[in-house]
Amino acid sequence: MRLRHGHLLPTVLAVVGVLALAGVIAVGVTHLGFLRSGHRTSFVAWTLIAWTVFVIAVVALRFVPARLVTIIVLAGALVVGIAAMAGPPNTSTDSARYSWDGIVQHAGVSPYSHTPQSEALAHLRPDWLFPDKVDGTCENLKPRLHGLGDGADGHCVAINRVDVPTIYPPFAEMWFALVRSAVPVTAQYWPFQLAGLVVSLGITVGLLLVLRRTGRPLWWAAIWAWSPLVAAEAVTNSHVDVVGAALATGGAVLVAFGRPIWGGIMLGAATCTKLIPAIVYPALLGRWRAWWSIPVGIAVFGLLYVPYVASTGTKVLGYLPGYLTEEGYEDGSRFALVSLVVPGDAGTVVVGLAVLVAAVLAWRLSDPSRPWSGEVLMIGVTFLAVTPRYPWYALLLIPFVALSGRWEWSALALAIAVRGEWPNVDAYRWWLGGAVLVIVVVTLIRTERSDWVRWRDRLLPGRDRRLHVSSLP
Repeated sequence: MRLRHGHLLPTVLAVVGVLALAGVIAVGVTHLGFLRSGHRTSFVAWTLIAWTVFVIAVVALRFVPARLVTIIVLAGALVVGIAAMAGPPNTSTDSARYSWDGIVQHAGVSPYSHTPQSEALAHLRPDWLFPDKVDGTCENLKPRLHGLGDGADGHCVAINRVDVPTIYPPFAEMWFALVRSAVPVTAQYWPFQLAGLVVSLGITVGLLLVLRRTGRPLWWAAIWAWSPLVAAEAVTNSHVDVVGAALATGGAVLVAFGRPIWGGIMLGAATCTKLIPAIVYPALLGRWRAWWSIPVGIAVFGLLYVPYVASTGTKVLGYLPGYLTEEGYEDGSRFALVSLVVPGDAGTVVVGLAVLVAAVLAWRLSDPSRPWSGEVLMIGVTFLAVTPRYPWYALLLIPFVALSGRWEWSALALAIAVRGEWPNVDAYRWWLGGAVLVIVVVTLIRTERSDWVRWRDRLLPGRDRRLHVSSLP
């Protein structure tokens, strides 16, 4: 296959760029170690370098001949994903809890019944999750491992919050059990990394299919496929949020394409993986048939809870209530932007109103057949209001950025990613402010007057008719 001279340079740049990105990711995963306070500058620098290379590679891909884009996107996604598996999790220990919950379930025990430090489950502890102390202490193993806390057997542990039950909803727990069912107890972090890569590649294929069906350029799929955030949080750190993002994206696509029942099933499962995917609903409700996805989703959500409620009762809430309090969502202290203006409990009310307004706008302004921009608005405004401190939450946003072409919202994902490595509230506010500036400026530049008129008419549907009536003689 020969390339014309004008296409050769961007093709080479795209290929070299994604290979360079894979190299940057592999070096970081294998050489930076586990995130700790003294290494935060290195992690931020690594993240910014990776994102710079990513942007260059995607921009070059835009000028690659269409017949090559699918191959390059998929090959690049595979290479970047394999690079992300080059080492163990480097900024989070959540997948250690996933592994433990899976191991516990295969022993016939509900993950909501006991805490990881419970002596009732001591016989299930694998050495790699509960290693022996070194010289009688876990100090040299921090922060990846820490003391178990029971004081009984001299073990360390890789699981965080060992004194509380699991926080994850039932479908997440089913995912943990499924992944661990195919490997021995001695298998460490790679099963969830491989599973995250498989799901991530599935999302890439899905995006390519939807983009092709809707007539949009296929290179947009690289926004997800090559994203450093996806590589880090879906693969290296293996967060279950990638499953929620996959189900939420698939459910939204099915509803938009006229399949509200199947879409509702996927959306219910997405919400039962991590609760946050519920925010994709408002942008989908422009057609009356789409409303069927709501009762279907609620029914699926409830049904997935049944086996765990039957075995554990009300304990299925796990540590969720305590987590919300710990994270500051109940008293408003977590909201980095809103707390600047409205501190305390009132901030929670303001955040709720902001999310409600975003939901109404997403519902009224979205094109029912292509609600992707509405999804970006809904998810993006929610994140700006809630200001999550964990970068894996942004996995839900990125597929809809790719589908909508609203690349400016990627600045929000970058701000959240940097926040995960540098937990300074004042700095986070500056990063979020920069993201908002990019979003607002690009939105104003790309929006034509006809778009404003169309949005006004959707928000005020009777306006044109009233003006027409008043102008009659």
